[in-house]
Amino acid sequence: MKEQGDREPGDATHGPARAGRRLTTRETAELLGVKPETVYAYVSRGQLSSRRDPGGRGSTFDAEEVAALAGRNRRESSGSPATGGELSIRTRLTLIERDRYYFRGVDATELAARHSYEEVAEWLWTGELRPGVTFTAPKASVTAARRAIDSLPEHSGPVDRLRVAAIAAAAADPLRFDLSEAAVLGTARTLIPTLVAALPPVIRSHRDSGPLADRLWARLSGRTPDEASLRVLDTALALLADHDLAASTLAVRVAASARAHAYAAVSAGLGALEGPLHGAASPLAHRLLLDVLDHGSVAPVIADELRVGRSIPGLGHRLYTGEDPRARALFALLEDIPEAAPALAAARDLVATSARHTPLHANIDLALAVLTVSFGMPATAGETVFAVARTAGWIAHTLEEYGERPLRMRPSGQYVGARPPQPLPQ
Repeated sequence: MKEQGDREPGDATHGPARAGRRLTTRETAELLGVKPETVYAYVSRGQLSSRRDPGGRGSTFDAEEVAALAGRNRRESSGSPATGGELSIRTRLTLIERDRYYFRGVDATELAARHSYEEVAEWLWTGELRPGVTFTAPKASVTAARRAIDSLPEHSGPVDRLRVAAIAAAAADPLRFDLSEAAVLGTARTLIPTLVAALPPVIRSHRDSGPLADRLWARLSGRTPDEASLRVLDTALALLADHDLAASTLAVRVAASARAHAYAAVSAGLGALEGPLHGAASPLAHRLLLDVLDHGSVAPVIADELRVGRSIPGLGHRLYTGEDPRARALFALLEDIPEAAPALAAARDLVATSARHTPLHANIDLALAVLTVSFGMPATAGETVFAVARTAGWIAHTLEEYGERPLRMRPSGQYVGARPPQPLPQ
């Protein structure tokens, strides 16, 4: 007898997934074998599209799209060869469980609260803490990276700059093809500060020494930071250092599986991060918060988003049923920052108002938006923080993948085209 989550599209319970058929939230949840709130999490992450029912109070979903997602979920949970074989990747780095996450078995939010970003990065890489460690960028790497960035058009985004900086730093390192653990750790400790140092500073009297958060602040905000503000940014970096196999991290592991050097693996991660369903979520939440603050009310802003069929950025996460623990940790720190009060209140009003029709919680993108709005940073600042922070996790996964069988992530395509032999095209 099949369990609820094993129903096939076209079972008598739901009927065939014929074109144009719409499903209710309850029907969609039953077909996917999940809770209704998880359905909305799929929507927030772009895995499903929804439409308000003109004659009802809830959302409806395209039956064919739901059936396709149900099929993908079944294949992934069963490890079907049709999906490419090795989908479950063993890792000792990050565990996400019961709305909490852990770095090498240690609660990541507690680790970030007590240790700097650099110390958390070392813990991910080696399983050892190095109290007081700071990362230093070689002058040659910084010079090469800055020259490369200076050649980019003015409208280039932060990920454009970081990707170009990583490539330039690689070109300046003749030993980049040494994949030994010691060499890759050396690369990690110089690449991350190089990425930061290559970004154009906003504060003229900036320093390129000291904790990484101090140096990054000078690239994000023109305001002089105090100790509490720098602590928020440093904690954000540490919280974002890794998060299991997100799309960008998977791209990194594929590159490392092919034995690409660490710079190239990080470049692969930056390429995937730039997708609108990954790294671009924080800028969207930033602009939404600014709209709320401009209007003085959440309701009209949410109404505008729903009217055009967009999901609310900053809400929901497929791996958490409750509030994203990273968001919760950042919100707690931002409560002690007076200038963050308006954006923090707007974010909480956003969550409360949205919950009336979409039972989703705040995620890290919304917390980053509160941080960037509060300190007068541009909308792209959250994406920059995310990319710099996650480089630590990408390096950790690169090291881990180097210890696995080469080219193990080489899936076989499931060919669905015309069967041969076909006549030669004229």
